[in-house]
Amino acid sequence: MDYKLVGTTMEVCIDSVESAVNAEMGGANRLELCACLGEGGTTPTLGMLRIVKKSTKLPVFVMIRPRGGDFLYSNNEFRIMKEDIRILKEGGSDGFVFGILTPEGCIDAKRVEELISLSRPLPVTFHRAFDMIKEPSDCLETLIQLGVDRLLTSGCEQNAFKGAPLIKSLVKQANGQISIMPGGGITEDNLEQILTETGVNEFHCSARVSVESRMVYRNEQVCMGTSHGSSEFSLKTTGVDRVKRLVAIASHGTR
Repeated sequence: MDYKLVGTTMEVCIDSVESAVNAEMGGANRLELCACLGEGGTTPTLGMLRIVKKSTKLPVFVMIRPRGGDFLYSNNEFRIMKEDIRILKEGGSDGFVFGILTPEGCIDAKRVEELISLSRPLPVTFHRAFDMIKEPSDCLETLIQLGVDRLLTSGCEQNAFKGAPLIKSLVKQANGQISIMPGGGITEDNLEQILTETGVNEFHCSARVSVESRMVYRNEQVCMGTSHGSSEFSLKTTGVDRVKRLVAIASHGTR
């Protein structure tokens, strides 16, 4: 049976065209386009954005993050972020996702404000850099004052299930001034409880599955990345059926 999301938005983070297509086929409402999801997501290429836009009708919000690791950026990294927004805005992005912190674990309001100005009139999401901050309540007020449209957070925990109590508190504090979107470790096993406990009307996940490489010849002795626990011959992509199951859970009672 097909389900249609009513009153709940499902955003799927992707790093490939195949994942974009699969997310749309599964019933997702919006895409967060990244590179390197294994590092938490970095800025994708202009070429990737253009092909994803040609391959799906869903809104595409683009991650602006020059590298993995922390969210304290050098002057040159900040210059890169600004230039990427200019280029990807011209390339057809429907929104932007970013976050910058100070060494003390606060929102870098001055730099975030500058990125917001460059992004407008497109919507902006402050991403899970928020989960590394010191005072969630104070930082939420900062984001509201800056005019950020959406906050993506796991509730300052490893995943949104553990962080649900804080997410619920943030929703109450926000009082509709900014959308609070849980993300991080959301699965078919915990989505319903997260939505029920927090009262949010949108959520973020990858819904990825492992796909075997089509390579016939394989040199298993060489690893291209720094992690020797991963394999070049096992790929991750958004699964159509996983998206459908999550949509069905979120749409419980609204068939």
